[in-house]
Amino acid sequence: MEHPHPIRFGYCLPIFAAPGGRLFRTPNYPRLDASVTLRSGQRAEELGFDDLWVADHLMLGKDNAILEGWTTISALAGCTRRARLGLIHQAHFFRQPALAAKMMATLDQISGGRFIFFADPAFGAAEHLAYDLPYPADQAERIARTVEGVELALTLWRSAEPVTFDGQFYRVENATCTPLPAQQPHPPVWFGESHPDTLAACARLGQGWNSVPVGLAEMEKRLAALSDACAAVGRDVAEITRSYETQILVAPDRNSLRQKLQAMADLTPDAPPSAELAAYLSGATDALPESLTRGYLLGTADEVTAQMQAYVDAGVNHFMLWFMDAPEEEGMELFMGEVAGRLR
Repeated sequence: MEHPHPIRFGYCLPIFAAPGGRLFRTPNYPRLDASVTLRSGQRAEELGFDDLWVADHLMLGKDNAILEGWTTISALAGCTRRARLGLIHQAHFFRQPALAAKMMATLDQISGGRFIFFADPAFGAAEHLAYDLPYPADQAERIARTVEGVELALTLWRSAEPVTFDGQFYRVENATCTPLPAQQPHPPVWFGESHPDTLAACARLGQGWNSVPVGLAEMEKRLAALSDACAAVGRDVAEITRSYETQILVAPDRNSLRQKLQAMADLTPDAPPSAELAAYLSGATDALPESLTRGYLLGTADEVTAQMQAYVDAGVNHFMLWFMDAPEEEGMELFMGEVAGRLR
C-alpha cells in the first residue's frame, strides 16, 4: 500500500512502573519518579520522535501509582517545543466532554498547536467505579457517548460564537470555547480499536486510528475493516493516520537482548517469569517466547527494522512505542539512530 503520509514514531512516556518478568509496558522501571518520567519525554523529543504520548489511567502499575494524564501532558507541553502531544485512549468518562473540549483548546493554544485528541470510551470499569465516575455497562452506549462527546467538542471548536448543543447524552447552552484551538479547523481526532461503531466514527470524523498490539495477521484484518468503514462513507482510508501501538526492545546484539530481559525479570524475584521466558533466559532455547514475538518488536536493529517493515507494508504509517527498557535511554537512542531512518 502506498503511503501519502511519512512513517512517524511516537514515544510513550513511562508514567507508571510495572517492574518484572510480566514484561508489561514498563518492566524496567523499578519505581515511579515524576522527574525521570518527564525527562524521558524531553529526551525523546531531542532524539527526533514525532509525538509524545501519555497513558490515561487513574490506577495502574506497581502500587497502582500512575501520574494523572491531563496534568502530565500539560507539564510536558511546557517542557517540550516541537513534538506533538496526546493522551493514549483519552478516557471519555474521566472528564465532562464540554469541559474537556475547553481544556483541549487551551492546551492546543499553550503548546503552539501540538495536541492530538485520541478519543476513547475506555474499557475498564474498576478505576471508574473507584473514583465514582460514570461507566455505562453497555459497550455500545459507552462508544455512543464518546462519539457524541467528540461531536460536541468539534461543534465548540468551530464557532467563536455561543453554541447550544442538544444531543442524546450531552447538552450545552450558549457555551463558548474561546480562544479556539490553535490548529484549524481543529486538532486531529483519533480513535482506537476495532469495534464497528468506533470504526464508523473514525471514518466519519477521524484523522487517525490506533490499534493495541495484536500481531500482524490481526492488524491486517483491522486495517481492512477500517478501509471498509471508510468506503461505506465515501472516504479514502489513506487520509487517516494508521497507528500500531506496541512494546519494543531493541538491543545491539542478541546477547544484550537476553541480558536486558533477565535484568527486568530480576526486579521481581518473588514473581518468576513464565516457563517459556525462563527457558529463553536460561539459554535452554534461543527462541524468544511466542507471547512476545506475536505482537511486540524485539531484537537487533536489523531484526526490528524487518518486523516494522512488515507492518508498514500492511498499511501502518505510525508507530506508538513503549520502550521496554525505559527509563533507560539506550533503546530509544539505538532505535532513532539505526532503525527509524531506514523506515521513513
